[in-house]
Amino acid sequence: MHHFIVELTYTVPFEQLAGALPAHRAYLQAGYDQGWLLFSGPQIPKIGGIIVARARSLDDLKHFFLNDPFQGQGLASYRYIEFEPVKRQPFMDDWATYEG
Repeated sequence: MHHFIVELTYTVPFEQLAGALPAHRAYLQAGYDQGWLLFSGPQIPKIGGIIVARARSLDDLKHFFLNDPFQGQGLASYRYIEFEPVKRQPFMDDWATYEG
């Protein structure tokens, strides 16, 4: 598996996301259910969001996020940063080394 930080940058003020926020969070739940997402939440100040993710490839991850309501409605742009989780807390070993 490959590991990523996904940085979302909102294209509208945070207050204008209210209508799409429940659908966005429900969509992210599918990523959690697949075991692809570890953390997600808004940046402070709320100019975007951060997601820690894993996937078999960058293309797979990008494909997953194509259906995110934020992307579909043009509410956020996405930046994908791949990294290698060399150092980590021991309780993260299974998630970081899973090859699925």
